Amino acid sequence: MLVKTKTGRVIELPSDEEDAIINAGIAADPDTYELSDKEFKQLKPVGRPKSAVTKDKITIRLSHDVTDYFRSTGKGWQTRINRVLQNYVKTHSGKSDKEKGDTTDATL
Repeated sequence: MLVKTKTGRVIELPSDEEDAIINAGIAADPDTYELSDKEFKQLKPVGRPKSAVTKDKITIRLSHDVTDYFRSTGKGWQTRINRVLQNYVKTHSGKSDKEKGDTTDATL
């Protein structure tokens, strides 16, 4: 049976017969077993812990020279872009340009 995931990938699931063969192989292997509900609840998440500070996931189009520069600075380049934008907001957080009547981005 073919199943389409939320991301659009198509995955072929095993048939009932294939699933029975897989489960028989698991049952016959002395090094593995199915977890009970109690054991399953005791599992701890693996990977990066959830951050207390959340961020918005967006798509933004930047000039190649901007992305090339920040990527060339190594790991953490997206965090550095965020910091630059935060500094911009901090220094421009007074009366906005729109409130002043300026609709151009010349102050960038």
